[in-house]
Amino acid sequence: MNKNWDSYKEYVATLDLKRPLFRGQRGTWKLQTSFHRRGRADLARFIVEDIPLLHRHLSARTRHVFNLGIPDENGAFINLVRHHGYPTPLLDWTYSPFVAAFFAFHKISKNDSAKAGPDDKVRVLVFNREQWCDDCNQILYVAPPRPHVSVCEFIAIENERMIPQQAVSTVTNVDDIETYLKHMEEKTHKTYLTAIDLPKRDRQRVMHELSYMGITAGALFPGLDGACEELAERNF
Repeated sequence: MNKNWDSYKEYVATLDLKRPLFRGQRGTWKLQTSFHRRGRADLARFIVEDIPLLHRHLSARTRHVFNLGIPDENGAFINLVRHHGYPTPLLDWTYSPFVAAFFAFHKISKNDSAKAGPDDKVRVLVFNREQWCDDCNQILYVAPPRPHVSVCEFIAIENERMIPQQAVSTVTNVDDIETYLKHMEEKTHKTYLTAIDLPKRDRQRVMHELSYMGITAGALFPGLDGACEELAERNF
């Protein structure tokens, strides 16, 4: 559905779903994890090769040495590397529709938004988490034998970003998540995923209002990078 910023705010305020999840994307592309976007599909290899390699390289750089034999710590480690840019079969969501809007707009430059036409859009996805979890078995590990999309809430070990981002993840072995969810919608006659498209040219107003809510790069990305990004947004 197409909305402007005002109608978006009105829409999310009236959602009667119990704690839906939101995801902001700066385009209307296919819903995919960063792992699958890189053209990979072998999740067993990801577990056996990628995770131990990352653990060996990163343990010297984290205060906490993750015990990968403990499921909660294993999940927290995969979530940590995802938040720092390593491709994983996790997909980031948030409980906040306004944090999602921030992520939809923040990598678009002011110049690009000023040049955007009426058909140039960003997208916020709304996922009916409660209905999905009621209808579909949740499999909380990476490589089960059948297709799945499962909601995971990880422990925020070494991951300061999770709390201000109100972050939650899905883990999946499905390459095209949106098509899989639509298939399940046809099967159950229920709606799990809704896409809201917002005008790209609304960026300046949206980011200005979000800053008054305390939703800025400095707040969502604790550390020097986030602080510098926030100040660049303010001064350039």
